[in-house]
Amino acid sequence: MTTDTPINHVVPTESKAAAAIEKARAEGRPALICYLPAGFPDAQTTIDAAVAMAENGADVIELGIPYSDPVMDGQVIQAATVQALEGGFKVAQIFEIVRGITERCDAAVLVMTYWNPVMRLGVAEFSRRLAEAGGAGLITPDLVPDEGAEWFAASDAHGLDRVFLVAPSSTPKRLGEAVEASRGFVYCVSIMGVTGARTSVAATAEGVVAAAHAAGAERACVGLGVSNRSHVEEIGSYADGVIVGTALVAALRDGGVEAVADLTARLSGRKD
Repeated sequence: MTTDTPINHVVPTESKAAAAIEKARAEGRPALICYLPAGFPDAQTTIDAAVAMAENGADVIELGIPYSDPVMDGQVIQAATVQALEGGFKVAQIFEIVRGITERCDAAVLVMTYWNPVMRLGVAEFSRRLAEAGGAGLITPDLVPDEGAEWFAASDAHGLDRVFLVAPSSTPKRLGEAVEASRGFVYCVSIMGVTGARTSVAATAEGVVAAAHAAGAERACVGLGVSNRSHVEEIGSYADGVIVGTALVAALRDGGVEAVADLTARLSGRKD
């Protein structure tokens, strides 16, 4: 669905993601945003691992809905989502998982999802149930702002954050539309490619953040390729938040909740 309606929105409530990032900013540090696929290796472990992340320095929890045909997931995350799907994960479980986390910690919980699962359930219904579970909003990698009218209406009605992605390849027009449409923060993809832990931060990351800030983004956070504390410190020198995924998924795979807690503490600087 497309629309030519101007993107002019009334923010009904304070953004949970923005509040978490601003709290970190007030403490003189970048926000730490930690990702896990929902239902990996099972729903309860996802909840326990997410709470452990919050207890060890994560400001925002990002939960990915497993999808059979991912666009930007690397090998580690793909394998985890396949395992979740083979274990019987259903989209409706995301609300139970979000509720299980928000009942035990104060971290803002965002759901990252390709758009098809939201449309299949119904945009209004999905938004209502996410808000009721205490969720902060959605990160939507394959939804562009000019096709988001239904999501704009539903997110405004339920006070949910809208996080759109920008990349090194984004045109000035597309970048401006993403910044204007986003609420909470803008997700800056640091590289062209799929997710995965890397040994160094992509040289393009700082440029994407600068472009987002220049386009009016109050909060720009960097994801893809972050795996250790030095990356967090480097990116945090110019970005408002740092997103870590693959390294945490590998930690959960190899060492369970305890390993996730340990890595999060190291990423946040709480543990050397």
